[in-house]
This record gives sequence, C-alpha cells and structure tokens, in this order.
Amino acid sequence: MSSDNQKVLCCVGAGYVGSTLMGVLSSHCPDYRVIVVDKDVSRVDAWNSDVMPIYEPGLDELIIAGRKVNLTFTTDVVSSIKAASMIFIAVNTPLREFGSLANKAYDLSAYEAVARTIAAHATDRKIIVEKSTVPVRTADHIRKILETNKKPGASFEVISNPEFLAEGSAVSNLQKPDRVLIGGFDTESGRSAVRRLTQIYESWVPAEKIITTGLYTSELTKLACNALLAQRVASINSLTELCEKTGADILELANAVGKDTRIGAKFLQPSPGFGGPCLIKDLQGLIYLCESLNLPEVAAYWSQVLTINMHQKQRFAHLVSSTMYNNLRFKDICVLGFTFKKNTDDFRESAAVDMCKFLIGEGAKVHVYDPKAPAHQINAMFPEVKVESDPYVAAAGAHAIVIMTEWDEFQKLDYAQLHDNMAKPAYLFDGRNNLDHKQLKNIGYEVFSIGKGFIL
Repeated sequence: MSSDNQKVLCCVGAGYVGSTLMGVLSSHCPDYRVIVVDKDVSRVDAWNSDVMPIYEPGLDELIIAGRKVNLTFTTDVVSSIKAASMIFIAVNTPLREFGSLANKAYDLSAYEAVARTIAAHATDRKIIVEKSTVPVRTADHIRKILETNKKPGASFEVISNPEFLAEGSAVSNLQKPDRVLIGGFDTESGRSAVRRLTQIYESWVPAEKIITTGLYTSELTKLACNALLAQRVASINSLTELCEKTGADILELANAVGKDTRIGAKFLQPSPGFGGPCLIKDLQGLIYLCESLNLPEVAAYWSQVLTINMHQKQRFAHLVSSTMYNNLRFKDICVLGFTFKKNTDDFRESAAVDMCKFLIGEGAKVHVYDPKAPAHQINAMFPEVKVESDPYVAAAGAHAIVIMTEWDEFQKLDYAQLHDNMAKPAYLFDGRNNLDHKQLKNIGYEVFSIGKGFIL
C-alpha cells in the first residue's frame, strides 16, 4: 500500500449498515479519512443534509459531527477506490426475486459489480472487507474476480467482518459491541489484513471482544447467529398459542424460563412474528445452503422456524377476524405500529404488513399510525390504507385496535379517550404485551393479549 492512503478507509454502499458503521468508526478514529460512496445521488445528498435518509437513534448527531471532521459522503466511486487502502463492501444482498433460485439464494449482482469496479480502478494493494451478509465462500468468488481483472501493481486481500446490528440500537451496538468478528485466510497476507482491521477496532473496542477466525467461519457465523435468534423468537411464539389454550401467562413463563442461565432472557419476548431485513432472509439463505449440500434434514429443521413464524402471523390475523364473528367487511380497524420493531423506520417483513394484507382482503377499512414509518412508503404498498399522523385520529370510529409494534409511546396513550370515540363493543388486540390489560378491561375494552388470551 502506498503511504498516502494508509489512513483512508472507504465503504461502498451508503445504506443502513455502511453509513452507521462508518459514522461510528469516524468518531473513534479521527486520524483516518473515512469515505462512504454510493452511486445513488439522492441517497448521498440525504446523508449530506440535515435530514438523514433513515431513522436510527443517535445516528443524526454522529453523522453531522463526523462530516465536520473526517467523514465524507460522495458519488465519486473511482476516486474513493483509488484513495483508500481498505475498502468495505456494504451493498444490498437480498434474496433473488427471479429464476429457479428465487427466495432461496442471495442476489450477489451488486456485490459482484463492486468487485469488478474495484479491480478496474485499483493500482496498489487493497484490503477488501466483506460487510454485507453473503453466502459461505463468497470470498473465493470475489477474490477470483479481483485477481483475473486486476491492473498492474494491484493486489488484494479479502477478509470478512459481518455486522451484528439490531435496528433501533445499532449505534450503541457498534459503540459497545458484544463482539467484533474478523475472519481471514491463514496466510501471511491474510493474517496481516486481519491485524490491520483489528487495530482499527481497538481504537474503541476492548481487545478481548475482538474474535478472529478463518474466513469461511466468519461468513457462516453471520447466518448461524441470525438463524439461532430467529429460532428463539419462533420458540417463544410457539408457546403463546399453548398458553392461550391452557390459561398460562406467556410473560410469566418467559420470565421464569429466562432465569435459566443456559437459556437467558433475550429474544424470549412474544410477538405477532419476527420480521425485519435479516432474520428471514438469512434463514432462507441457510436453508438453501443446507439443501445445496444435500442436507435435507438440517434444511427441514430450519424451515420449521419459518413455518412457525408464518403460523404466528396468520393466527393473530385470523383471531382478529374470528373475534368479530368473521365479519370485517366495512369495519374500521386501527393498526398501531407498522415497523417490524420499535426505534426504526424499517417495515421490511414486518408482521404488520401481513396483518394489513389480511384485513384488507377481508374487506376492512384499515387505518395505520406509526411514529416513524414513512406514510408514502406505506401507501405505495397499500394505497387503500389510511395512514394517520395522530393515533387518536387513527382510532376514531374504529371497531378494534391492533397493536403490532412495541413503541414506548403506545404505553402512554389515553386509552379511555380512545375508547370513548370507538365503535362498541371496542376490541383491543395486544400483539406485544406492553399494556396494562386489567386497566384496559376496566375501561371497557374486550382485550386479547398474545400468549395470555382474552382478559377476563
């Protein structure tokens, strides 16, 4: 590497992962020049404005402060690649939407395009860091593209550094991570590249929290982590139905089970089903990997996690309908929460999306309130949904309130006022168990709590 680019880091992809990571990295490494590059002009313009393109607590302040010191957002891909000694690839790797592997394998077209662009313009040594979620052994493919298309003087080392961010707490996840995982090839060049990235993280992460592994192990760990998290959510959700039928209380059960240190309390929160951009996608990627390696029993095991998740979404939706005598036609239903979890504006794979599809299909008039989900994006998906900017307006005249996201502000609403303006009998379906159900019952609601059943 030339001496003038040793302190320059570049991230290709100004999406959620890349921009959040580089914002935190720039704040802890002020002696580095940090560049985030993306071909999407509108996205880059948004990152350079005072209104960030995504909602994430603490991120606005981080980005604005970083831009004044050492953080740059640009569309100049070529100059950014040439300037940097280390290039993070953080472009989108969704599941394929086409061909025989649709909804199974990852679509790596954007990832491969980045590798070809790097090869076309790099003229010295570059460390390439896999940041996007990718299939196992993607590094082999990327390295082959780089080596067969490189210019004179260029050389490359590929390492893996998967992200373990939870939307809504991503900044704190990066500031104080449970662990940082870095994987590389067991060669002199590979070990050197791993050490270089390790030294960067050690600017703020304790050395004992930085784990180094082989490259393939690192790639697979990302899929395994999300699969196990999804399994925990599916496991507790599978017990909600049993609790409702037996009279057991899912929150009491989860608390008791979570006290077992072998199990732990995290991800034992009942819900209408898990969503978001990672768990479902990575589970499907893991299932396809097992199928492609002729491991049908293993694939079937992980497929059942997706089956339970879809069952949870469907049964909660059908419960709303059956409670109102299987007649939702022309009835107003207020859906509180559209994002897949609180403290994010992301509603990809959200259980609320499935709920709205069902309610609309049953002829209901759906009113949605969410404090952060963009109204125009909701209406792009569901033109017939009325998106309100006030929860009291959304619930006015409604036959039922359905709580789909655990936003803190939903605990502070005046449910007596909401009840006064609803059609009677007024139903409330709590998919997150965040409310005082006895109080709601005393107000006059017919209350259903997931994992508890109807409150008597």
